[in-house]
Amino acid sequence: MSTTSSPTCDGREADEHAALLGSNIPGRDSKSLDRSYSQDGSTDAPSTLACRLYVSHFLSTWNSRVFEFGAVLYLATIYPGTLLPMSVYAFTRGLSAILFASSVGLYIDTGSRIQVVRVSIVGQRIVVAISCVIFYILLVRPSLEQRSKDGLLAVVAFLACIEKLCSILNLVSIEKDWVVVVAGGDQAALTTLNAQMRRIDLVCKLLGPLFIALIDGYSTQIAVLFNLGMNVASVVVEYYAIAQVYHRVPGLQEPKHKTKHQSDPETILPPTQRRERLSHNWDHVCSIFKRTISDFKIYFQHRAFLPSFAGALLYLTVLSFAGQMVTYLLAAGYDSTQIGIARTFSVLFEILATWVAPWLIAKIGPTRAGLWMSSTQIVMLVGGTAVFWVFMQHPFISASGLVIGTILSRLGLRGFDLCAQIIVQNEVEADLRGAFSSVEAGWQNGFELLSYAATMIFSRPDQFKWPTLISVVAVGLASVIYTRYVYSQRKHLLHLSWAYNLTVGKALYSQG
Repeated sequence: MSTTSSPTCDGREADEHAALLGSNIPGRDSKSLDRSYSQDGSTDAPSTLACRLYVSHFLSTWNSRVFEFGAVLYLATIYPGTLLPMSVYAFTRGLSAILFASSVGLYIDTGSRIQVVRVSIVGQRIVVAISCVIFYILLVRPSLEQRSKDGLLAVVAFLACIEKLCSILNLVSIEKDWVVVVAGGDQAALTTLNAQMRRIDLVCKLLGPLFIALIDGYSTQIAVLFNLGMNVASVVVEYYAIAQVYHRVPGLQEPKHKTKHQSDPETILPPTQRRERLSHNWDHVCSIFKRTISDFKIYFQHRAFLPSFAGALLYLTVLSFAGQMVTYLLAAGYDSTQIGIARTFSVLFEILATWVAPWLIAKIGPTRAGLWMSSTQIVMLVGGTAVFWVFMQHPFISASGLVIGTILSRLGLRGFDLCAQIIVQNEVEADLRGAFSSVEAGWQNGFELLSYAATMIFSRPDQFKWPTLISVVAVGLASVIYTRYVYSQRKHLLHLSWAYNLTVGKALYSQG
């Protein structure tokens, strides 16, 4: 399997970049982790530089998780007794990620790395701040006429689209491009860095919604103001931390090589022609359409397509502790405390996967480890779903089987996600990471929208069995797709060398 490294990184610099990850990387002498060098030759403690990378990623993920969950709580308070405003808000937000996936990928591939991250951080903070102000107005002015409320809801939904795109911009840039360059082609360093970043994601996923929910339980207005304050206060620290990483790692400052995809005049026009065509809306729409077709063509023809698409297909599920399953569990007899405990265990299993998967990858490689993790996920979900269907006449027992199966499956889900991410990072060229990953994000959001559509069609709690069945089929299909990839790479699925050695040993023993 090929690896991607920075054009300016020789072996020594790769070791220095790996030093950013800490001294717990297997096979590394602690003396090689003593110092990290910046472009101007100054030095910085590896732990300090790593801390800056993690602080920036934590603040970005934390603010995104808190606002994403908080917005649902705010809308539920503003529009009590109906799910329609929240559904419109979430659907519009997800749809924007599909429609503009190609444009996001193009900007990542052609823009300066620091410029892309700057736009993602500042843009996201601005739209979240404006959204919080609008939420606060709607909360303190409940007597607003319906037309005004609908207009403000439309503005908030539009801002949510921008926030979602900025979030994808930051996530793809940092997790799919920056970490590869920082790792410097070192597989162990890349695995460790991916695991650390994923732990940050999962900690934010666990604590962020709980944090804002506790404040919202006291006062929704205070929760909105607290959300606004955190968002504004973190922007300087977040940007300064990631800028320091950029200036200390020379490989991040290197321009990406342009491919035919990027230099094609039909795909990206020279500045003069682009300004001329932007004056004609139809030509601009055609240009975006051609670029989108080109990005999808690259995605489908790429050797990393199968593991990427298998990971995206896992988003077609209602078997997670999000709004759909939570609503069903409440109808089945669970209370909010029990759901909170179950959700906590679910995230703990996801965090556990960030240690189990790297250990397994170190033993058998990411391709085989992904097969193991995918198989674990589908086995646990099938077991939980079987209990769910068998005891359907006893709703609480039936729901409990689904809860246990879902919790246990999160180990396989997050483990497979890490394996697939490493494969994509290693296989996708540096100048195509934005286009590839943005199309991947588009598929993820598309399948997520299909999961929303499933519960819109089967909206009653007693019909939840059908979205559940669709989810299990989708996970099973993802496992089949990934198994096909493993077979195409290895020409076999089971590692049978031990059986061969045992057979030969028995034959020799019998002859002796």
